[in-house]
Amino acid sequence: MEKILSTKNERVKQWKKLQTKKGREKSGAYLIEGFHLIDEALKNQATILELIISETSKETDAVNFPQEKTFMVSNEISKQLSETETPQGIFAVVQKELLTNAPMLEKPYLFLDNVQDPGNLGTMVRTADAAGFGGVVLGKGTVDLYNSKVIRSMQGSHFHLPIYQGDLLEWFSLFQKNGFPVYGTELNKDAAAYQDIPAQKVFALVMGNEGNGMARELLDKTTKNVYIPIKGQAESLNVAVAAGILMFALSDRL
Repeated sequence: MEKILSTKNERVKQWKKLQTKKGREKSGAYLIEGFHLIDEALKNQATILELIISETSKETDAVNFPQEKTFMVSNEISKQLSETETPQGIFAVVQKELLTNAPMLEKPYLFLDNVQDPGNLGTMVRTADAAGFGGVVLGKGTVDLYNSKVIRSMQGSHFHLPIYQGDLLEWFSLFQKNGFPVYGTELNKDAAAYQDIPAQKVFALVMGNEGNGMARELLDKTTKNVYIPIKGQAESLNVAVAAGILMFALSDRL
């Protein structure tokens, strides 16, 4: 195990670049923090390139990982790498997953259009995982999947189901050509209350931007647009809360 004490070490500089989208795209890797996420990565055969442990971390012996790829760092380096209020002092550099296989249309999918809040994105991916969805597709304008806040919000769910990035109109076409409905979300006179939509085994649910909703070009191409009736005086629901209600309500649970 190599020990690194200087914050000016070249390897430390490379790790810090992973805190930016540009750095992650250039390296094809991202940084995760905390024992739980690292354990999830190991259990799901994610490719961990390097393990980083603070010299005062209590997790030193908790992870079975090759010593030649493990680095012990000073507390100062650990603080610079951490983006949490209560650092555990353990990090891993993980290789991004390149999805090359055609999607399996055997379960529902969640499509996200221009979702910009990291917490919302992470929560929706985690909920899709919990609801038994087959995958998530990140459309134009959606926040980077490997943003540190997204990673923390997902709690490891991105290791459990495929997450694609692409043109949502192409995904609409894929589902509809195979006979599967694509449900948009909008409150208008032509939309249906979600309770009136029968639960199904395979469909796509589209959630839009927090402030502006779905793009018009997408709303015009859906099979049907749905809404959640609000009984109180709140003007609207948080997009992640709405997505959770719809994912579980529309899924065939038999």
